[in-house]
Amino acid sequence: MTKARDLGPARVPAERPVRRRSGLVARLVTHPVGMLALIVLALMYLTAFLGPLVYPASPITTDALNATAAPSAQHLLGTDELGRDVLARLMYGGRITLMISVISMVVALTIGSLVGALAGYHRGWLETVLMRIVDTFMAIPSFFLILAALAVLGNSPPVVVVVVGLGFWPQVARIVHAEVTKIRNFDFVEAERALGASSSRIIWRHIFPQALPATAVLTTLGIAWSILTETGLSYLGLGIQPPLASWGNMLQNAQTYFWTKPALAVYPGLAIAVAVLCFNLLGNVLRDLTDPRGR
Repeated sequence: MTKARDLGPARVPAERPVRRRSGLVARLVTHPVGMLALIVLALMYLTAFLGPLVYPASPITTDALNATAAPSAQHLLGTDELGRDVLARLMYGGRITLMISVISMVVALTIGSLVGALAGYHRGWLETVLMRIVDTFMAIPSFFLILAALAVLGNSPPVVVVVVGLGFWPQVARIVHAEVTKIRNFDFVEAERALGASSSRIIWRHIFPQALPATAVLTTLGIAWSILTETGLSYLGLGIQPPLASWGNMLQNAQTYFWTKPALAVYPGLAIAVAVLCFNLLGNVLRDLTDPRGR
């Protein structure tokens, strides 16, 4: 009879470390295109808001004897048709354009999220009324609606902010409505109802955070739209008015000198293109990262 060999204590296989699903921010940091867009946008915002501290030239001081001057140690990017420092106007104009685009999106998100969340959660007659209002606004071209509002209310910077934001809120409302309609019947929402939670608590504490990824994607794309809208209005002379600088009215002023001094149009045009491109790239990356099929 053969003796069974003593194999010693049975070895328990080591547990594999549980791989936790990384958050949206962590996935965005490891995405090369998303990180590149974030870095470029961060540099643009830092230059617009902190650049004048390093380069304290005045954006509104004119010097007729030094008009359309070439770049020099005193004026790094030269001067425009009135002798104003181009780099200073680019920084101050970027501050206004970028700030208006972000604040207008806050206005659009506030109104659109409120309308979309109420319509998606309560349903019934309230949903019908609110969504028909949204459809009415979406049936009207937003740019013409903005032009009409500016003609009535004026074109001061606060009015431009509000009007541009009102031009984008229907898109936000549609997205939030679709997300809330999908989430409102989930088990955790039914559990909150059974515990007696109020509708406002369920919407803003439990449902709306679930809709934030889709809203974040729309926000980045909306900021790009806001930049184009504000610069388009300023280019037409209906947005930010001189002596305040914006990238749009810098383009308007440079069109007369395009063939003799093309750099006056290239600088603000390039700034607009880069900002819009980066926000669009960031929106596309966020859309891919929040899509479960892409993961």
